[in-house]
Amino acid sequence: MSSLMLALAAYLIGSLSFAVIVSRLMGLDDPRSYGSGNPGATNVLRSGNKKAAALTLAGDAFKGWLAVWLAQGVASRFGLGDTAIALAAVAVALGHMWPVFFRFQGGKGVATAAGILLALDWRVGLVVALAWLVVAKGFKISSLAALLAALIAPVLTWLWLPQPVYWYAVSLIAVLLIARHHENIRGLLSGKESRIGSKRE
Repeated sequence: MSSLMLALAAYLIGSLSFAVIVSRLMGLDDPRSYGSGNPGATNVLRSGNKKAAALTLAGDAFKGWLAVWLAQGVASRFGLGDTAIALAAVAVALGHMWPVFFRFQGGKGVATAAGILLALDWRVGLVVALAWLVVAKGFKISSLAALLAALIAPVLTWLWLPQPVYWYAVSLIAVLLIARHHENIRGLLSGKESRIGSKRE
């Protein structure tokens, strides 16, 4: 088992878009066809089906956690080291954002990133998730919460994980996540960003 094979496996796990899968299984419209067009839990919530949104959130977070957890086990067994785990963390995020199974039309990576962080260090994952929750509850704007979480994740990783390679991985994921929110950033700056639970467009 090589680091590249491990990264490929993580990418394929990340390519399982739970927003699309859950919506199909529950007879809902493809989340890429309404609202923001983003296959993620927040957009699925616009369908009015809270259960589908919750399952999407859980599934996307779980695949991030699973890919890193499996990489940790495989790396330990085959002596691949921290770099292989860090590559798998980045790969599962890339899979979510650009999934090979769904025409490379993926989500923005918030839930998957949370799962990745929980697997790397539960303290980082927990604090980042709580920060997201506080901002999301307070302002009712998912993108604002996501952007704040993306900014603090590398800082906490630097403080609590001694291996620099994890800081590089988390920082890259954070940059990609912020880049995926470029339209939301414009919406925030113009005061037109949609709020959590807003009706389907």
